[in-house]
Amino acid sequence: MAQNCSHDCTLCLHKLCMKRIPVFSDLKKDDLEQLAKRIIHEQHPKGTLILRSEEKADNLIIINSGEAKAYRYTFDGKEQILYLFSEGDFFGEQGLFNDAHSDYSVEALTPLNICRLYRSDFQDLLKKHPEIALQIITALSQRLAGLEQLISLQDIDARIQAFLIELVAKYGGKHKDGYLVRLPLSREGMANYLGIARETVSRKLKQLESDGSIKLIGTKHILIPNIENLKPVI
Repeated sequence: MAQNCSHDCTLCLHKLCMKRIPVFSDLKKDDLEQLAKRIIHEQHPKGTLILRSEEKADNLIIINSGEAKAYRYTFDGKEQILYLFSEGDFFGEQGLFNDAHSDYSVEALTPLNICRLYRSDFQDLLKKHPEIALQIITALSQRLAGLEQLISLQDIDARIQAFLIELVAKYGGKHKDGYLVRLPLSREGMANYLGIARETVSRKLKQLESDGSIKLIGTKHILIPNIENLKPVI
């Protein structure tokens, strides 16, 4: 369900940008208020396709709250998860400077609250604040570097442990016994993200639990007593 921002949007966006969105964090209050007038605020239920592969990408989409996955299908029809997006992340950047189309789809993993900024408005913003382009390029470079690191790890154990460390950063919280991580994906989703079989994911997680490196709590949480035990293999 999409809705234009109301008079409360300025305050909403002010909190969004200053506390959650790094690329807008340096904007002054007056600039935020002007930007707020151009933002479209949308709420979507779990399972909604926010962006479709090959769709014209002419707007920047920023996640205010919730989680989403970016994915595409391989030649044999298998889903390949490329990125996990959560609060403060953005996507749709492909068409901000030209008439490019998206090379992946984005689906809401949870109820999703997003802010949408169209290309013409974004380009107007860049004329006054060119530093934002550099911040976006930096964020995209970090995203690509993370993906390349995961792909480059040929050892499955190392790949899974690197993935767990990534989850700690995005979905983990301190716990009296270490770090408690809420899993955004099912075992099947984890397999699609890591590029391995679902059975392999389950087996490797059980091995890590037997080693004392993690503790599985149902299917939605993992407790990591000491994150340092995961780092040496990366």
